[in-house]
Amino acid sequence: MHVVATAGHVDHGKSTLVKALTGTDPDRLAEEKARGLTIDLGFASTKLASGRGVAFIDVPGHVRFLKNMLAGVGSVDACLFVVAATEGWKPQSEEHLQILALLGIEHGLVALTKSALADDELRELARLEVEERVENTFLQDAPIVDVDALSGRGITDLQLALDEVLKSTPTATDHKRPRLWVDRVFAAKGSGTVVTGTLTGGKVRVGDTLNVLPPGRTAQARTAPAHTVSAHTASARTARVRALQSLHAQRSKVGPGNRVALNLSGVSHNEVRRGDVLVNANQWQITSKIDCSLKVLDTIAHPLTRRGAYQLYLGSGEFPVKLRVLGAAEITPGTEGAIRLFLPVGLPLLPGDRFILRESGRGETLGGGEILDIDPLVNANKARPDRSVDRVIAERGRVDVDLLFRLTGERRATDVGHWAVDPEVLQQSRMNLREAIDSAGPLGLDIASLDDFGRALLGTLDGVFAEHGHVKVRGAQDLLAEHPFVNAAQATPFSPPEPSGFDRAELRGLVRRGQLIEADGLFFAANAVDAAVATVAELLEQNPDGVTVAVVRDTWGTSRKYALALLSYLDNNGITRRRGDFRIAGPRLPTAVAET
Repeated sequence: MHVVATAGHVDHGKSTLVKALTGTDPDRLAEEKARGLTIDLGFASTKLASGRGVAFIDVPGHVRFLKNMLAGVGSVDACLFVVAATEGWKPQSEEHLQILALLGIEHGLVALTKSALADDELRELARLEVEERVENTFLQDAPIVDVDALSGRGITDLQLALDEVLKSTPTATDHKRPRLWVDRVFAAKGSGTVVTGTLTGGKVRVGDTLNVLPPGRTAQARTAPAHTVSAHTASARTARVRALQSLHAQRSKVGPGNRVALNLSGVSHNEVRRGDVLVNANQWQITSKIDCSLKVLDTIAHPLTRRGAYQLYLGSGEFPVKLRVLGAAEITPGTEGAIRLFLPVGLPLLPGDRFILRESGRGETLGGGEILDIDPLVNANKARPDRSVDRVIAERGRVDVDLLFRLTGERRATDVGHWAVDPEVLQQSRMNLREAIDSAGPLGLDIASLDDFGRALLGTLDGVFAEHGHVKVRGAQDLLAEHPFVNAAQATPFSPPEPSGFDRAELRGLVRRGQLIEADGLFFAANAVDAAVATVAELLEQNPDGVTVAVVRDTWGTSRKYALALLSYLDNNGITRRRGDFRIAGPRLPTAVAET
């Protein structure tokens, strides 16, 4: 399916033309039918001769309803631009064309309507004017078809021309990240909440649970301004897809590029409104600060500065924003610059999303552009945004690849662990880590002292190895071999030397190697444990009711301090157990002794 928006001046016959093409009157409101004036978005669909499906979004042409027009053209593939042969080019013709161009629409055709009411000369003048007005725009080479919707004249030609245009119009890509900007909400009898929109980015299935953004809207807040909802303090709403419909048919799943109606459970129709967005949880970076390019229209009579009451039109939404010009104080009419926008709510956005900017005080369209960065880090006075993924990585030094995908929409292979790393940062990090290893001393660098990135970086270094929780340079001299403390402790296993004269880190390294054991801050040779177990076993075989510390101390020929420390170690390891002033056999004492 392709989604096509109508565009053009008020009363040039857009809705009548859509009805002639589809058989559906897109004017659904009683007021619209009574006044013969499109006020809000209308929707209709049909199949062309090729079998290609096309959904029309019919937009109002009156300047008073421009924000409704903007809500309808944010996610379309092409436009059906309507100019009445009886009136020719009008102010809203110009503004609609500017808006479509600013939104990046590149495909379309022109319908010269009400042709039966104009003679040959008037029709030719209207055609020449259209050709002149669309010169150097995306409609420059578009077909211009004479039609009269009421009589049916030219409708078949228009359908064939539209089919030909859509043949070369790209269809939506499935990025596995669905996003639906809501453009209509209503309560269907017996079904509950129904929302409609143009689905982009991925598929939606019956049974899916979607987040509804911005977060935190309540049933009472539907008519409140968008900026009354905090971007950061409220939690996301969730809704389950009960049913799907596209082209008036029930579906179990719908792919991107389709008009779709979702029947939702979990939210009231009063809790959702036009401009809300439905997305899968955890697939999108929610942001309220963005850096953008902005092309200011040459029809504006003043430069754009940070002063003004600005309205951002993005997707199907309208949002009041604060603005900061980047790299300059202003952007002059007819030129392009960079801006930073501060939104009142958090939204799921991507670089490449396009927008329109208006100034509500003057009631004029200032320009439009595309989002370049959805999470700018650099101060506004230094920021030079673009859509480069490498810039995003460089500004952060390193970034988790899943976060990078949410920030840029692009998948990158990992450089280290789960990170994409700036080349300069990667080189410097490796150098710093190698220096730390080289200068770590005989034990090597304690791996526990490194963060996740540092530990992942170890695997990229050559000539190093890990042992006992430390990393060393391969081939380096083992300064712990034949350590003097070990030799001294082995010589007097029950009265080892005081550790105060030795490096504690080295001693704990010897503990990790199994050459020493640590008990109550004292260090014993490993052979002291074996000897201690043997003597205690003999004592308990002779005294099965238990032995005192004094007896053990005298047997070992040591002081009470050392005896207590070593007995504490035996207790902790289940070899002995303490019962009052006595030590008795523990569960891990040699079996022959424990059974006695």
